[in-house]
Amino acid sequence: MPKRGYHHGNLRQALVEAALKLIEEKGPTGFTLSEAAKNAGVTPAAVYRHFEGREDLIIEAARQGHEIFADLMEYAFNNGEPTALKAFEATGRAYLAFARKYPGHYMAMFESGISMQATPELAAAATRSRSILERAAEALSEHIPPGKRPPPSMFSAHIWALSHGVVELFARGRPGGNAPFPPEDLLEAGIGIYLRGLGLITPDQ
Repeated sequence: MPKRGYHHGNLRQALVEAALKLIEEKGPTGFTLSEAAKNAGVTPAAVYRHFEGREDLIIEAARQGHEIFADLMEYAFNNGEPTALKAFEATGRAYLAFARKYPGHYMAMFESGISMQATPELAAAATRSRSILERAAEALSEHIPPGKRPPPSMFSAHIWALSHGVVELFARGRPGGNAPFPPEDLLEAGIGIYLRGLGLITPDQ
């Protein structure tokens, strides 16, 4: 296959895109740097001009994923409009939408085993996406008396875990992962039960 002519500025991104496709096909630890180089149309030596190794390449894919994820969450939250409840529910749905639309990024972020503190840039991107869900939780829990109000970080962590579980078990098309209900319905029902337990919505909502 003829080598593509990349300018210095976009070879790095071409390698990330090649890695993302390989991650989708083989998982975050199932490919080599040589394969990423081949898919990007360059020699393996060219990879090392931009990345120290495969982990460094996965870290960059995860960082970009968190940036996309945070943008989607921010859009879904919509500054708490039209209501704190609807904005909070929208952030949960955004989690499922992201996992479906960006599976390579999702796997790099959550299934590669890399630490979110691997680089300051990755840590900042991960913190931004998490903080949006915490803001949504904080706005919603303002209706709970202070003494009974869970910390926003705990509140958001519960919903994050529920969303992640629905994605992993039912929204990724894995063998044996078919559910009798759509993933969106499972997530909405689970969030509803959780919020009723906190007294934030009434039984008939």
